[in-house]
Amino acid sequence: MTGPIDVLARIRATTTAPERNGESCDMCAEPITEPHQHVVNVAGRQLMCVCRGCYLLFTDSHAQLHYRAIPDRYLRFDDFALGRPLWETLQIPVGLAFFFVNSALGRVVAFYPGPAGATESELPLDAWATVKRSDPRVDLIAEDTEALLVRVPDDETQPPTCHVVPIDACYEFVGRLRLLWRGFDGGQESRNYIDEFFAGLIDRSAVVTR
Repeated sequence: MTGPIDVLARIRATTTAPERNGESCDMCAEPITEPHQHVVNVAGRQLMCVCRGCYLLFTDSHAQLHYRAIPDRYLRFDDFALGRPLWETLQIPVGLAFFFVNSALGRVVAFYPGPAGATESELPLDAWATVKRSDPRVDLIAEDTEALLVRVPDDETQPPTCHVVPIDACYEFVGRLRLLWRGFDGGQESRNYIDEFFAGLIDRSAVVTR
């Protein structure tokens, strides 16, 4: 039986990639342009830039693959059941984080932004179980390739903002924040960028009701 890895091996064996100045596919070395798609190395938690052909090899979300194609799906959870007290049990020091299911580890992992980029949080499993019981929509997240992006405002009278986004969009978002971050709290420029980013998510996300 021929699988995606066999197909890639055949492509590599029969293709001689000329030298190029532009970006190329991390799997078959074909040239790619912006915007392009990504797959994730599940075990290594690494993003790979790929051409359309290689991307399509890994779109079966039910197959046991070392790589998974990152979908282009954006969802919004209005009335997300995560208030300030529950957020604090997650032990995340800022009001912004993304969560995703790492199938290699068999658990949910959390990252939050800061001056060093994406910082992993030691997520208490019992706290995440409470989140799931409070709002079962979190089970819609595709393993390894999608993330739950949550913003909890400083104003405790305001509800949290919650979206399901492609995992590469999360890393791009946090990477941009790192470049803008100033001082202890990020500074005004980073806050403006966060506001703009979430405004854009509202425009492109489909609403999922409880």
